[in-house]
Amino acid sequence: MSIPVDVKELGGVLADFGTGYLLTVSQGNAVKAVSVAPALVDGALVVSSPGRGSLANAAANPTVTVLFPPLVAGGHTLLVDGAATVVGEDVRVEATGAVLHKAVG
Repeated sequence: MSIPVDVKELGGVLADFGTGYLLTVSQGNAVKAVSVAPALVDGALVVSSPGRGSLANAAANPTVTVLFPPLVAGGHTLLVDGAATVVGEDVRVEATGAVLHKAVG
């Protein structure tokens, strides 16, 4: 079951989540996941120092996802898709879509 989230409401929804995972794709199409604690700054998720591999991936392929797992068993996962920009050692993710997802069953 999926519930769309208006990206303008992301700040309120993020309050219900903790640490997330930045998902990037390498030039060889391998997915890289790193644990992150992004901050919402001027409507964008800012991931501080995710590592060289993630920075290189985001620079080469700016389509990324930030996944926030549920804090309680059976809760919703927040998936935020976006366009990444590398700024120094950080990645700035402008959300293009977001959804709360819960496995059925």
